[in-house]
Amino acid sequence: MNGLSRRCLLAASGGLLGVGVLGLAATAAGGEAVAPRRKLKIVVAGAHPDDPESGCGGTIARLSDAGHEVVALYLTRGERGIQGKSLEQAAAIRTAEAEKACKILGARPVFADQIDGDTEVNQRRYADFRGLLEAQRPDVVFTHWPVDTHRDHRACSHLVYDAWLGLGKRFALYYFEVLTGEQTQNFAPTDYVDIGATEARKREATMAHVSQNPEEFYPLHDRMNRFRGDESGCKFAEAFIRQVQAMGSDLLDHGFPSSSWGG
Repeated sequence: MNGLSRRCLLAASGGLLGVGVLGLAATAAGGEAVAPRRKLKIVVAGAHPDDPESGCGGTIARLSDAGHEVVALYLTRGERGIQGKSLEQAAAIRTAEAEKACKILGARPVFADQIDGDTEVNQRRYADFRGLLEAQRPDVVFTHWPVDTHRDHRACSHLVYDAWLGLGKRFALYYFEVLTGEQTQNFAPTDYVDIGATEARKREATMAHVSQNPEEFYPLHDRMNRFRGDESGCKFAEAFIRQVQAMGSDLLDHGFPSSSWGG
């Protein structure tokens, strides 16, 4: 990286995760957006409605704005997330909130239909999730970092990782953080995305999850956005850990420079 490792390079280069590894639109001299070299399929897998949004909503918005297809894949519908509501009632409310949030970010929601608070990691669930992810044919997948105090977050991460192995490591894999220190643990970023232009939409999408009292927890994410921005030289940033064995050569085959990878 020639001394630019761990720097937030988006503002200068228009790239993602260190100079364009996912093909975010660059900006031409006249200020107009330059179309990506090819349209990528991005899947962001989270355990509950609001996890993809709070973990990497700014990045989702940047990718969709750049012309890529983004799917928010929710492992559950947040069935146990509303006190006093049945599982079915909470699922309906939180599904509608997720759909609203996805519209704000330019993503498409998909649900794996496990149950909040009762997620399973076993032979059948591994096979089901791998089939679901294979059907999406992703170029890049983001999911929870597996060292996390929440069992559902860990389950989601393990299901994604197993699918990545079973599908021949053929998509790039990144891990995001949620409520680091309280939930995500031992998170040492390899890459950053400048979300200065999309932080407001990340906030709006997170606030769409009204049932979760986002005004109480979003300040913690705001603090993370600012801290990761301080680390990487931006006002607001999201941080990621790259799975080092994932698909670097195929991304390079599509025209991304070898210096793209942070680390």
